Amino acid sequence: MRVPLLDLSAQYAALGEPIRAQIDDVLATQQFILGPRLEAFEKAIAGYCGSPHAIGVSSGTDALLAVLMALGVGRGDAIITSAYSFFATGSCVARVGATPVFIDIEPNTCNISPAALERYLSECTRDDDGSIRTAKGEKVRAIVPVHLYGLCSEMDAIQQISERFGLLVIEDAAQAIGAEYPFHGKTTKAGAMDEIGYFSFYPSKNLGAAGDAGLVICREESLAKRLRECRQHGMEPRYFHHFIGGNFRLDEIQAAVLNVKLPFLDGWSAARRAVADFYREEFDRLDLTNQISLPPEPYREAGLTNHHIYHQYVIHTPRRDALREYLARHEIGTAIYYPVGLHQQKCFEYLGYREGDFPETERAARETLALPIYPELTRPAQRYVAESIAEFFRG
Repeated sequence: MRVPLLDLSAQYAALGEPIRAQIDDVLATQQFILGPRLEAFEKAIAGYCGSPHAIGVSSGTDALLAVLMALGVGRGDAIITSAYSFFATGSCVARVGATPVFIDIEPNTCNISPAALERYLSECTRDDDGSIRTAKGEKVRAIVPVHLYGLCSEMDAIQQISERFGLLVIEDAAQAIGAEYPFHGKTTKAGAMDEIGYFSFYPSKNLGAAGDAGLVICREESLAKRLRECRQHGMEPRYFHHFIGGNFRLDEIQAAVLNVKLPFLDGWSAARRAVADFYREEFDRLDLTNQISLPPEPYREAGLTNHHIYHQYVIHTPRRDALREYLARHEIGTAIYYPVGLHQQKCFEYLGYREGDFPETERAARETLALPIYPELTRPAQRYVAESIAEFFRG
């Protein structure tokens, strides 16, 4: 049996007709940039997330880049984030001239460790005005926690730390659209727990476009206005530029596709959780939980619907590479997110990190493996995946 890591064909088969109709309508109007479909999508996402403002941009990467540019982050500044994330989380900081500061992760969730974050900040110096400085003298401007694989970081603890040190929180919810967290005891969606959050709608995401797309949500009207200017080269009105922004616009075709898909998002996330539940049942049945570590569900008992949206289903095993090779021979798709911590990427050598600085990040890079997960994944296919893993460990 062949089981791909991801198969979007069933989703398109169900929605192909309305998607094509919307795209045809865009082509008929010939209004491709900053039109009514984008406005409708921004309004819908703002309502869905419970945020006052939503600004559509060209990708998840450009979402973070636009936020940093709009905030005026640059040389002499530092941004704290996870050592274990997609490359853009660190690279956008470097692209604006600031310094990325990496923090180790929790061993089970792979999200940023609040304890490690607090230890780092406690070792920084504080200016008379309250500003936090790194050992090299950069001013720490913000913390960017990453809600990895569709599970929210420990935002209560992170916000308490940010308030104590006077830092902004920018939520990287690129993999977590619709995920919920019991924030101060109240159900809150990823991206909406602090001042700023951002998303990616890359085609493989739970809510995927037909190409690159992203979005920022924020609370302050002044920041929303600046972000709208930033996505048009810092321009307002036309041909008058108040600051240097970029070409970060979300086009009408992508907005049209996303408008069709958004009403189905929660159903798709529920189907992914059902896939995760069945994997857990199968791994228990096959007595595999002593061989592999399953994704944690720390908020399952908190009364949340979308306590985890399972953008990825990631297991841990010290025998990761051999298992992956075995599954490939059995035509089972897998992926490694991510094989190298950000602190060990060659382009970040100048930051001075060394092997061993972030042991949990380095362990995750060695041991994590993503298994097939998508709403339409069949139970026979899942059973085949689980039984193949059991055969591997039986050797």
